[in-house]
Amino acid sequence: MQQIARYGWTDHAPHTGAYLHRAVIDMVRSAAPRTVLDAGCGNGVLASSLAACGFAVTGMDGDAGGIEIASRKFPGIRFKVGNFADAPAETFDCVVSTEVIEHLYAPHELVRYCWDALKPGGTLVISTPYHGYLKNLVFGLLGAWDRHFTVSWHGGHIKFWSRATLTAALERQGFRVTKFAGVGRLPWLWKSMVLAAVKSD
Repeated sequence: MQQIARYGWTDHAPHTGAYLHRAVIDMVRSAAPRTVLDAGCGNGVLASSLAACGFAVTGMDGDAGGIEIASRKFPGIRFKVGNFADAPAETFDCVVSTEVIEHLYAPHELVRYCWDALKPGGTLVISTPYHGYLKNLVFGLLGAWDRHFTVSWHGGHIKFWSRATLTAALERQGFRVTKFAGVGRLPWLWKSMVLAAVKSD
């Protein structure tokens, strides 16, 4: 398995917080799954929230440090170290991946992994920071690009997604996008977006 550099996870909740988790959990609930994989689970906070909703949750991440924290904090949930370049060992009714794809040099590997980890007819719920025309224009007018695209954050964002580009990446794999939600801030200036996509039978 490819060695993954430590991201720097701590016990504290990730910066995305409740505004994103609520939208993700609502989309998962609407899919009515029994089993859920949190792909790129970090320190396990979202996996814990999903488990509290009654789902049978497995958390997976390439960062052994994050998995160590998650396993210690949430011993009732199964966590494992994994890599998106590898084939998943089992399949799930739903796969969740929040604020992960923007960190990857090869985002298609995450999309393929989620496809392979889903049962036929299963649902992927995926989120990433939102980048649309109006938001990008506002950043430009405010001179905020250097701060937004900071180069000093270890493990920071290297891919920047719009609704169209993320939809296209999912459709290339065969997913059918069924839902979209912008979350955080004002409409069209959203912090993040959440998409649900179905694996064709």
